Amino acid sequence: MKVTEIEVHQITPEYEDWIAYQLNHYSGPASRTVYVAHTDDGRVGLGEGGRPEPQEVIDQYIGTNPFKWVGDETSLALGTAMYDLMGQAAGVPVYQLFGQKSRSWVPVSSWTVSTHPPRMAEAVERYAAQGYTWMKFHLSPFENVFDQTEAMEGVAPKGFRIHYDFTGGGTDDYMPELLGKLAQSPIAGCFEDCIDAGDTLASIDLRRRIPLPIVRHQAPLEATYEVLMGAGDVYMRGHQKIGAAMRCAGLFDAGKIPFMLQNVGGTITRAMTAHMMAVFPTATFHFVTTTEIYKSDVVQEKLDPVNGFVRVPEAPGLGLTLDRDALERLKDLELPPQAPWIIKSRFANGSMMYNRYDPANTRHFLIRPDWRGGLVPMSYDAPIETEYWDNDGTPAFREMLERIEREGMVLERG
Repeated sequence: MKVTEIEVHQITPEYEDWIAYQLNHYSGPASRTVYVAHTDDGRVGLGEGGRPEPQEVIDQYIGTNPFKWVGDETSLALGTAMYDLMGQAAGVPVYQLFGQKSRSWVPVSSWTVSTHPPRMAEAVERYAAQGYTWMKFHLSPFENVFDQTEAMEGVAPKGFRIHYDFTGGGTDDYMPELLGKLAQSPIAGCFEDCIDAGDTLASIDLRRRIPLPIVRHQAPLEATYEVLMGAGDVYMRGHQKIGAAMRCAGLFDAGKIPFMLQNVGGTITRAMTAHMMAVFPTATFHFVTTTEIYKSDVVQEKLDPVNGFVRVPEAPGLGLTLDRDALERLKDLELPPQAPWIIKSRFANGSMMYNRYDPANTRHFLIRPDWRGGLVPMSYDAPIETEYWDNDGTPAFREMLERIEREGMVLERG
């Protein structure tokens, strides 16, 4: 069996209508790349990722037997397609290529963006109704996290939990105090990357102080020595190559440390992630793929949760069937341009703060404005309310946008 061709398709997946507005302001429209790998015996394997792999990477797979790529450390997306082909050729589900199955149902989390409290509450309601029991989001200092939490508490069913991702901090908050207050909420579930990842000793200290799990995603020592030092209760491995994830899984198993995978994408990504999570012994924490934010996909099957778990497919390979018509339709959709808009924030004393989103990196500006520099120190607990000021064609919008571009940020007394 040899790989004879790999189709590369760039698609524009459609966001679910209810979440499209905040997603388009948070990170803007996005594209994905779908790979369809063919073999000389007529098999078809599927993979997907973000930006297309360079042609020289794709060419490495052409003419090879898919089994050459066991433990692939070249491309997660193309490695996924190879595992799909391997499983089909062997007549077994992908998880059997990793080892003995530890679980048939794998915990999964939903995902949303940091936005206004009523919209956060809507996300909880919708995801709970879809069968999720966890929801992850990146905190933003442009919103007050306690206002968001209070809104979510009002609608969350019993047992629903929030995964707070601090993206390494970047504010002037004293984290032991902030996390201690958040931990009192009945919906608080865990805290990810609360501080700079390089401060291992501070992370160890947080574990002693905070009664909820401290999740380590960013690991400067590649989740090795700091794992043995006890820096985190739970580890997350995000977008790792397959072989690297396997090595980490072995270390976590040796230390009896829970971990999770986070690989963003559609149902192809969700299926591959579920297969891996099914085997690794301590992969007991909810995985994240953000598949739920899309209303359309390129495969016929769906992996929807039941009471917070998805069933691992048992068909050979990934257990998915390409929907060629859906693929062609999503290929034909054009990625819409991101129109300029202004982040308009009001403090409790009436002061106003205006920022323009960063066209090159919208998402990171909203969660880590300190990376751009030039802003005032910010806090997740500031008495702040924010709205999205879209271009309404008024002179006021145009004048404020020009002023922000000159000054970097506008701060006015109320």
